Amino acid sequence: MPRDYYDVLGVSRSASSEEISKAYRKLARQHHPDRNPGDKQAETTFKEIQNAYDVLSDTNKKSQYDQFGHTGPQFAGGSPGGAPGGFNFGPDGAQIDPEQAQEIFSKMFGGEGGFRFDDLLGGTGKRTRGGRRRAQPAENLEVEAAIPFQTAAQGGTVGLRVGSSEISVKVPAGIEEGKKLRVSGQGPGGGDINVKIKIQPHPYFRREGKDLVLDVPIGISEALLGGKVEVPTLDGRRVDVKVRPGTSTGSRMRLPGFGIAGGDQYLVFKVMVPKTGVDEAGKKLIEEYAHTHPFDARADVPWK
Repeated sequence: MPRDYYDVLGVSRSASSEEISKAYRKLARQHHPDRNPGDKQAETTFKEIQNAYDVLSDTNKKSQYDQFGHTGPQFAGGSPGGAPGGFNFGPDGAQIDPEQAQEIFSKMFGGEGGFRFDDLLGGTGKRTRGGRRRAQPAENLEVEAAIPFQTAAQGGTVGLRVGSSEISVKVPAGIEEGKKLRVSGQGPGGGDINVKIKIQPHPYFRREGKDLVLDVPIGISEALLGGKVEVPTLDGRRVDVKVRPGTSTGSRMRLPGFGIAGGDQYLVFKVMVPKTGVDEAGKKLIEEYAHTHPFDARADVPWK
């Protein structure tokens, strides 16, 4: 005996048509074969969901189902070699071609708009007036795609595999994490595919909106006396910048127009000290400098 259609969709028997449709869309997306390639259980579950929706979304079928359940005339199963309910339509109980049977039933029961042979067979697929199955209903899917940092910043095209299909997604320059891009007409049944963007991290750039941030290490002498350092930009160029004398860790320098979609690039300087420490001669020089140039690095901290 098939599962109760209301249980299949996870709705109550008093559910509205809108609630039934909403439950169907959610389950169909989850179990669609395109999202579960090679998963036979998902394929079986999807068919079960489709069957339940075909009945509960049709006012007449739903009414009969609510009265008779799976034993009603539209849902009864047939015996081997014959039609449901014990009817045989060919010699020695053999089945006949469905189109031929439909023609017979059309003459017997009033043709278009009347009782259909497909109804007697308990068919759950939607059919056209000619008796052919309609195409699978359009369904929208949502997928997540991790794209390179540079593609997100500068724009480009990325290829994605959705189920058994390959699609191309055009990425606009400056797209942000979590934004969605729509690929029209390439989902199941001609539906849309909504691609949620996840941006992969860059080896050394960080992003702040349309601005880029780059940490730039400098030595003690560069911090004290100033100097010149070479830094990379996102487009592959390298530029020379001047470090001002007296630059501390955390100081920023702006490179206008080197960011994303008209944004800027910021250099954040970090003063580095040798891991090996200093020798005796160096120590004396530093002590002498500290003595002749007294400086309290914590003079302005709020907790002093």
